[in-house]
Amino acid sequence: MKKNSLMKPSYLLVGFSLALLLQSGSAQAAQVKSKIAAAAEKQAITAPIQQALDHISSEALRGHLSFIASDLLEGRNTPSRGLDLAAEYIAAQFRAAGLEAAGDDGYFQTADWTQIAPKPRRAANAVSGESTAKPSEAQAVQKVRNVIGILRGSDPILKDSYVLISAHYDHLGVHEGKIYTGANDDGSGTVSVIELARAFASMSVRPKRSLVFITFFGEEKGLVGSRYYGAHPVFPIAKTIAGINIEQVGRTDDSEGPQVASAGVTGFDFSEVGKILREAGLKTGIKVWKHPQNSDRFFGQSDNQALADQGIPAHTVSVAYLFPDYHSPNDTWDKIDYDNMAKVDRAIALAAWTIADSTSVPHWDANNPKAEKYLKAWDALQGKPKQ
Repeated sequence: MKKNSLMKPSYLLVGFSLALLLQSGSAQAAQVKSKIAAAAEKQAITAPIQQALDHISSEALRGHLSFIASDLLEGRNTPSRGLDLAAEYIAAQFRAAGLEAAGDDGYFQTADWTQIAPKPRRAANAVSGESTAKPSEAQAVQKVRNVIGILRGSDPILKDSYVLISAHYDHLGVHEGKIYTGANDDGSGTVSVIELARAFASMSVRPKRSLVFITFFGEEKGLVGSRYYGAHPVFPIAKTIAGINIEQVGRTDDSEGPQVASAGVTGFDFSEVGKILREAGLKTGIKVWKHPQNSDRFFGQSDNQALADQGIPAHTVSVAYLFPDYHSPNDTWDKIDYDNMAKVDRAIALAAWTIADSTSVPHWDANNPKAEKYLKAWDALQGKPKQ
């Protein structure tokens, strides 16, 4: 008894010391992980950055979208002639901006739709319950394309790491003779990617890391284009440090009320990307915020999900999660608030620059249970042992 009582303070001292060490280690880890968030707070808008932000033009956005969401493209269904025309237009804009082509066919990452299309449910006989579907004959190749361009970074080492700026350029096509032009969903994101590419390419300086600009096919069919990219990455997934996906940034008439000078981020507090976007918004006059329901609810409903599943901190920026003409023929380019869209794009551009020019990388929030599976995927991607 006396021996134990004499040793008890020693045990307490050891335990207390271990607790201090653990606490110190956690604090150090938190300090490391917050470096990029701190950099975002301190990020000054230098003359070259301001020049790039000023390059983002509401008039240019209107010009691009009046074509992308025109009846000529017949709703950009996947696959369709209209989608192909849109892909050629996007590639032409990347080429004009001076982006380096990054696909297997110029700016195009090609796939065969007959091989990757989601399988339709087979019809069943109402009496027997047996399938009435007939074996399909060999189908001709239906080429679909992600459009990809890259602006190489300036750092000799960090240029081999990547920040993705993305949107989906497909929509719903034609139904019952009506064209679903998809101006806000997601023509607005598509032309934002084009305009951000032009803005960054105009700069006299480059960020340390490389910026990849990509527009996906097949989002409306179930994130098919982004998942194809995830399965067949043009740039190493392990070297892709973040993704900002842009969706529905043109309409301000949200179903819950006007959203002017405001943008939401899906999974806002899942990773540090949300904080970086918020700081960029503060500097450019945009309120970047977390919607109490839709931020988490919509995290898995756009192309960021395909990257997040592989561990990349990737989020979608939107102005209106839901708006009156969502998935209707009335989502037309004349209803877009182009001045507001340009302001939101400037906030996105500043956030992308902050991430790409930092020597640190954004992390998933280890204290958020909703981010746990993405953090595990990131750790596996980086070859870290399981805890």
